[in-house]
Amino acid sequence: MQSARKRRGNDLHTTTQNSTPGGLKEKVAQMKRQHFHCDLWFFLTLQNWILDFGRPIVMIILPLEWFPLNKPSAGDYFHMAYNVITPFLMLKLIERSPRALPRSAVYLCIITFVMGASIHLVGDSINHRLILSGYQLHLSVRENPIIKDLKPASLIDSFELLYYYDEQLGHLMWYIPFFIILFIYFTGCFTKVKEQKKIPVSGWLLLGPNSLYYWYLVTEGQITELFLLTFLAMVVLTRHQQRKGLSPDSNGLFLFYSFSVTALLVAVWVVYLWNDAVLRNKYPGLIYVPEPWSYYTLHVKKSR
Repeated sequence: MQSARKRRGNDLHTTTQNSTPGGLKEKVAQMKRQHFHCDLWFFLTLQNWILDFGRPIVMIILPLEWFPLNKPSAGDYFHMAYNVITPFLMLKLIERSPRALPRSAVYLCIITFVMGASIHLVGDSINHRLILSGYQLHLSVRENPIIKDLKPASLIDSFELLYYYDEQLGHLMWYIPFFIILFIYFTGCFTKVKEQKKIPVSGWLLLGPNSLYYWYLVTEGQITELFLLTFLAMVVLTRHQQRKGLSPDSNGLFLFYSFSVTALLVAVWVVYLWNDAVLRNKYPGLIYVPEPWSYYTLHVKKSR
């Protein structure tokens, strides 16, 4: 009798422990993490469009008198905000992953991301001022009229170094960690539960703007190879997980479909400008993907 009472008491104690408010909170938090993260995807898409894509547009629209050439422009302040808000949102996204992810790799990527974006901030700020002075984006540094006649000629090397920091090193340190973090997050987005594999209406509404921004990121950032490698890795991982009976959840599907639409948009962009001789000369090599702003200075700005 006493042993039976002890067992019932232990069972009651175990049940009480499992039903504590802390345990319930953990279960609720876990369920929330597995649902579609509409708030994070919305804020990421919104701030990407405003603070990144909208940055050069703001610099063009606002009067030059408001932001002298020797002071930060409105676009520079947008870039500063982007460098703070984006890594914060990506850390929040990693926190909501249903499985534990390598924290050290995430932190290292975030640090590199902020450093690369900051390098790009400085280079892009000066590059914009060159555009206001007549610099043409569809030409190389040495072919630009305002650059090739500089004296002494060694100044041209300095501008080429600036271009390297802005368009090459800054982009690599910015975008490589960005795509690594997205892929790391994607590795945790697999489940057997059918209810978690459906994208809600809010996700479908965000899919178009999110994919269009990624198209701008890939083309303007000249990171087609990086994007294709990340997309290929996502496809291979999905195939591998399907053999285990797992499929992407709603967040994983949203990310996968966004990359799929982005790949289609990049292909359409390349076909559209396939026979453009000037852009072909600016972007030689095996993979030909022109930058949208080069297209703007070559075809749109001249026609106005």
